[in-house]
Amino acid sequence: MKSRRSSPPADTAPGLGLEIELPGASARAPISIADLTTSIRDLLEENLSGIWVTGEISNFRAPGSGHLYFTLKDETATLAAVMFRSEAARVGFALQDGQAVIARGSITVYEARGQYQLQVAEIRTKGQGSLQQRFEELKRRLQAENLFALERKRELPVFPESIGIVTSLQGAVLQDMLQILQRRAPGIRIFVRGVRVQGIGSAQEIADAIRAFSLEARVDLLVVARGGGSLEDLWSFNEEVVARALAACSMPTISAVGHETDFTIADFVADLRAPTPSAAAELLTRDWGDWRQAVADLRARLERNMRQVLVAHRRHLTQLGSSYALREPRRVVRQWAQRLDDLRESLRAAAGEAISSRQQALQVLAARLKLHQPARELERRRAHLNHLAARLRTLGPQGTLDRGYALVLDAQGRPLNRAEKALEGQAVQVVLSKGVMGANLMEAQPEKTLVDALAKEPAAPTKKIKAKRKPR
Repeated sequence: MKSRRSSPPADTAPGLGLEIELPGASARAPISIADLTTSIRDLLEENLSGIWVTGEISNFRAPGSGHLYFTLKDETATLAAVMFRSEAARVGFALQDGQAVIARGSITVYEARGQYQLQVAEIRTKGQGSLQQRFEELKRRLQAENLFALERKRELPVFPESIGIVTSLQGAVLQDMLQILQRRAPGIRIFVRGVRVQGIGSAQEIADAIRAFSLEARVDLLVVARGGGSLEDLWSFNEEVVARALAACSMPTISAVGHETDFTIADFVADLRAPTPSAAAELLTRDWGDWRQAVADLRARLERNMRQVLVAHRRHLTQLGSSYALREPRRVVRQWAQRLDDLRESLRAAAGEAISSRQQALQVLAARLKLHQPARELERRRAHLNHLAARLRTLGPQGTLDRGYALVLDAQGRPLNRAEKALEGQAVQVVLSKGVMGANLMEAQPEKTLVDALAKEPAAPTKKIKAKRKPR
């Protein structure tokens, strides 16, 4: 905290030494330790928040409260750090002494001790930031290509006869898997391709081994396995070349990389993710003891069902043996013979009645046919047709012309049915019963009718001429 001193006024004598002091600036106005600590805390929190710090963990403590306490140090300095339970629950790995990390948080003051410390909100292993970013970017890109889609996932064979394993030949992973497979499925064939599972070039070795198994196609199932480790240790299984090789593999694949909390790109691309290599060995094979028990259960069920069927058939045979038909077969045969005779008589009677009925119907039809006499009916119909033809000829246009009528056609060949003055002087055709004549219309008399035209004109009066007598 800074104290400010005011300069003495100009009219004040210098010898007086008048000063104006803030609290804590002199012995006359001291400040309490709590106030000073609060001021320091406010100053630090306002200026040093959201910072990233790198260092090595030491003095790590994890009490039952769930809070984490540790010290970050480098070659020349140390910094106390605290991570409260809500933030500590989101850490995806176990913190331990000697671990190189980077932490994000704010500088604050623990007032009870007067000690400043880093209140951690997020923590990563050193180098995790860039690797995590690469992981998320590759994950988004491959997911956009549907390499993680559920419809691409293939079913694992129930009884694989041969299994391929891609892993390191050193370490306990391979030995653990072989022991489990030998115990649970001793008859299965196992093919192993040893590769480096971390370090420069290891991703390419893993991808080449996957492609080799895919091309050979001599195994039913392929397992890519590795033990646990940090993000850097498992990074080979986050490389795109491994993801592409798994996606293109010709047989179903299992990714068994790291511990249960570790996730890699290979886990998302493979047809099945196993939490650990040992779990993969158990998932891909069922214990032969379980199969033997299942077969024994099926055999017991089969025997029980067969026994029930045999008992039911035996009971049915017993019932048949005690039946009336088998005890006195001759009487049964005679009854059926009598029944057959009854049916034969009924059939004969029914056939006779049917024939008699058909004969009567035939006689009725013959009488009706004789009554109608088709030849006479045909002649009557022919005469009626001739009569209709004659009427048609009489009522038709030609018949009308034959009765003395004529048809007058204008120059366009249209029949005229009205006398109009406009027609005077025009050439027309007169169609008669026999032949056609050309004529010119001299006079049109619209007011006259057919009756007027057919009426006789009165004869002109004749003059009587007296004959002259010849002289005698």
